[in-house]
Amino acid sequence: MTQVRELIAIPMGDPAGIGPEITAKALFNKEIYDMCKPLVVGDVNVFTKAIEIVEIDLKVNVISSPEEGKYEYGTVDLIDLNNINMDELEYGVVQAQCGKAAFEYIETSVNLAKEGKVKALATTPINKESLKAAGVPFIGHTEMLETLTNTKDPLTMFEVRNMRIFFLTRHLSLKDAIAQMTKERVRDYLNRVDKAMQRLGLENRKIAVAGLNPHSGEGGLFGMEEVEEIRPGIEAAIEDGIDAVGPVPADSVFHHALNGKFDAVLSLYHDQGHIAAKMTDFHRTISITNGLPFLRTSVDHGTAFDIAGKNIAASLSMEECIKLAAQYAPKFTLDTME
Repeated sequence: MTQVRELIAIPMGDPAGIGPEITAKALFNKEIYDMCKPLVVGDVNVFTKAIEIVEIDLKVNVISSPEEGKYEYGTVDLIDLNNINMDELEYGVVQAQCGKAAFEYIETSVNLAKEGKVKALATTPINKESLKAAGVPFIGHTEMLETLTNTKDPLTMFEVRNMRIFFLTRHLSLKDAIAQMTKERVRDYLNRVDKAMQRLGLENRKIAVAGLNPHSGEGGLFGMEEVEEIRPGIEAAIEDGIDAVGPVPADSVFHHALNGKFDAVLSLYHDQGHIAAKMTDFHRTISITNGLPFLRTSVDHGTAFDIAGKNIAASLSMEECIKLAAQYAPKFTLDTME
């Protein structure tokens, strides 16, 4: 079956970080062009410099709209926002012009997606301090995307190899996260996870909920959270028609998911799922933001200011990020979401 080549927008990231370098390296991989039509949104001077730094043979085709792109291997189509003063650009340094530029790349990419001109976004690293220096009122991608799309509480999914991990809670202390593990929240998130998987075109959607306490509490011997909140939440979701099981002890549930027993795992707190994904394969762990009016994938690493501009950064995560967007984009739908 022929691969449908959807248009994927790639905002270039913080110009002082590794984003332009890893984007250039990723687009030197012909497999990317076999799978999709990549479109870089950035600054042509920064990107041309990145190509020189990584010492690869790529041409740049500056365009003003996606319809003008060639999408041929060896030529990178780029929408140039021309928003960086190259005389002042310093790699690996927090700069207001870079924070402002990074936000503008994302904003432009989001607008293209909202207009239906691209099917997905594959995002590169941005820097919180640079955003702050520029007066951009967001600390990261998720917060930007929430506001730019008027989306409430988007759902994060990690994918690594054939394992998918969703998160009941994320950036909370463990104590506060446990307080969020209510029957109502577990039920709601299992329904949301099922809908998110439908949007990605997944027919099999068996979801395991990870346990909180050792051995999932052993019926209350090691904690009552599973008995009083987590299991009742799972049972309520099953009544809603969700194919859910658990809580499954956290020391085994990710192993079983990786080996195909479950189609996804609902992790109860941030590190529980992050550790499992990154120990499986750090560089191939890709984040997908669900609940937006378009598909968005992202690398799960930062701007790496310490190695920016030095042709050290590996592009494997960026390649996987674009490939995953290309894989899901043809099947991605909106009509199963409320």
